[in-house]
Amino acid sequence: MIYLLRHGETVWNSLGRFQGQKDSSLTKRGIEQADQAAKLLKKEIAGGEQSFQLYVSPLGRTQETAARVKRILPLATQLEPRLMEVTTGSWDGMTKFEIDNEFPGMLDGSDAFDWYFKSPDGESFDAACVRAKDWISGISGPTVAISHGLFGRLVRGVYSGLSKREMLELPVPQDGFYRLCYREFRLVSASSDMISSLSAW
Repeated sequence: MIYLLRHGETVWNSLGRFQGQKDSSLTKRGIEQADQAAKLLKKEIAGGEQSFQLYVSPLGRTQETAARVKRILPLATQLEPRLMEVTTGSWDGMTKFEIDNEFPGMLDGSDAFDWYFKSPDGESFDAACVRAKDWISGISGPTVAISHGLFGRLVRGVYSGLSKREMLELPVPQDGFYRLCYREFRLVSASSDMISSLSAW
């Protein structure tokens, strides 16, 4: 059982900058999202907190999110470098507009989903997937993980055996998280929780 969270909204998220392995702080909205995710997670694992280990990407935005989660769920925590965001090398911290201007032609033929892997000095798709597989294969018990948008897509895709395109087109919400179990994943959010409650009537 894995609960996979993405960090809350950051300043650079709101500006359209791809952070990669650089960082920016959570916005007020991002803090609210982290708090909301923590409340949902507490409800999901009620009574079983002691059996869960929390693994957190060492980047600042994930650690900020983890601190908010731990205010509500005091889980045993370990930093996990394999959960860091995919890096686009010298493009980290830039917008697509800036990349297109400073590296003319490099984004030719790319779209909204695959441009991350066009960087001349960034992490490759295959290397990032190997990292995701390596982390998943080492999980031995109930797990909560706080990672990132793009890498979270790859974790879910590798876990469920999706194609590259299917992985890259996965949604990356910041107001919920994913429950990974039996090679499938399901979004847990305030809206999905409300639907489940209504279905029970």
